[in-house]
Amino acid sequence: MPGAAEAGRRPATASERRRMYRDLALSLRCGLRDAAAGFSFLRLRGLRALLRALRSAAADADGLGLFRDSQAIRDLQVIPVLFEHSLRRPAGDAVVTVAQVLGMEPAAVRIRSPATDSEVVLALRVLQGCCLLCPGCAAAAHRYDAVKVVLNILMTRGILEQRTCLDTLLALLVDCSENQMDFKEQDGLNKIADIVKDPNRDDNVKMFRVPASLLWKCKRKVLQCSFQV
Repeated sequence: MPGAAEAGRRPATASERRRMYRDLALSLRCGLRDAAAGFSFLRLRGLRALLRALRSAAADADGLGLFRDSQAIRDLQVIPVLFEHSLRRPAGDAVVTVAQVLGMEPAAVRIRSPATDSEVVLALRVLQGCCLLCPGCAAAAHRYDAVKVVLNILMTRGILEQRTCLDTLLALLVDCSENQMDFKEQDGLNKIADIVKDPNRDDNVKMFRVPASLLWKCKRKVLQCSFQV
């Protein structure tokens, strides 16, 4: 019925927007709290909560606008938490003592379990979703050398992560000249080509050929642009 369709597309009222924002903010805070935890199983729970929040925000224009507004608030920003925890390069093997487990050592000394393959994949998906929903997230990711980090994951981690990396790279490069230049400086296209040509790679990883052509078009666009200081 046309009337029902029009009613379904009506913009949210001010009170509805306030409720939607409260729900979104609560979802983000809960997800970010767990995503910043010291243990991988807690970070996994937080990343899943963040993915649910992103799916909910992407469901309509009002939710999309609210998510973009939320990323201007430091306590609700997703990108810093991703790169400070799940996508953080491990500094070395930490020695965990009984005193740390029992909470008897200073709070500055934190236990941090390494990120598992599943955690890195979920973090990449959250990063991808953020960049697609909010252009400002791609710019924020640039401050954490996102392209370099994702390329490093692509070259060094397992098949699970590699299957997710290229989609994440595409999301980072869309309409973000800083990330495009980083991709060029990191010789990203040739690194991806090496993986595609490797006969020992998993068949799903070799499916990079199609999106890699999109990256080539993106690189050509970068090369055609003049970035003069």
